[in-house]
Amino acid sequence: MNTKVEEAINYYKSGEYDKAIDAFSSVVETEEPSAEIYNNIGQCYASLANDEKAEDNFLKAIELNPQLAHAYINLADIYYRNKEYGKGIGLLTTGANAMPDNMVMAHFLARFYMEDCRLDLAIDELEKVLEAQPENYDAYYDLGRVHFELGNYDCAIENFENILEFKEDNPYIYFNLAQSYEMNNEIDKAISNYLKTIAHDSGFKQAYKKVAILFLARGDFDDAIEYLEEYIEMELPEEEINNVKTLIERIKKKKVNG
Repeated sequence: MNTKVEEAINYYKSGEYDKAIDAFSSVVETEEPSAEIYNNIGQCYASLANDEKAEDNFLKAIELNPQLAHAYINLADIYYRNKEYGKGIGLLTTGANAMPDNMVMAHFLARFYMEDCRLDLAIDELEKVLEAQPENYDAYYDLGRVHFELGNYDCAIENFENILEFKEDNPYIYFNLAQSYEMNNEIDKAISNYLKTIAHDSGFKQAYKKVAILFLARGDFDDAIEYLEEYIEMELPEEEINNVKTLIERIKKKKVNG
C-alpha cells in the first residue's frame, strides 16, 4: 500500500479527519486521481459533517469509477439524512442501472421510495431484493411496513411472519405483527402478539395499552385492568396517567354493574 495512503487511513481510523484529508489530498496532488481516494476524502468530510464537500468528493469518485458502489451508498446516506429524497433516488437509480446485481443499492433505493411516498416503486425494489436474497429479513420488514401503509394487511402479516424464521426475539417484529392482525380484525392473534412483545421487552409501553384496549373490547375486564395498571407504573406524561386512571375506574364500575 502507498505510504501516504496508509498514513491517511490511519489518521481516519483514529478520528483525525482534518489530517486524513490533508494526507489524502497530497496523494491526489502528486499522483493520478483515484476514485477510492476521492471516496475516502468524502468520508472524512462526512465525518466532519461538511456535507457539501463530502458530496463533491463522492461525485468525483463516481465520475472516475461509475461502478464504485461505496461512493453511491455514502452519498445516498447524506441525501437520506438531509431528506433530499429526489436527489437520492436519482443517484441510486443511476447506480442501480450501472450495477443491477447490487442488492444493497436496490434496498437503499426502496427506502428512498418509501420516504418519498412512492410505495409501489418501493415494493418493486424490495421484491427484487428478496428474489435475490430470500433470507434478507430487513427487506421483509420494510416490505411489511409498506403493505401496512397501503392497507394490505394480509401481505404485511405474511412479511412480518417471514422475519420470525430468522429473528424470534425482536419485540418490534411482534408489535408490528400485532398491529397488522389488529387492523385485519384478527383480535386473538393481535392480543397474542402484543403479549409476545411484552414478554420480549417488559418496558414496551405501547404494547401494554394496546393489549389492554383489545382485552377491554373483548370484555376481558380483569386482563384490561391488569395491563392498564402496569402501563401507568411506567414513565408517562401526567395527563396520560390521569386519563388511564379514569378509564380503569370506569372499567371497574362496568364490571361491578355487569
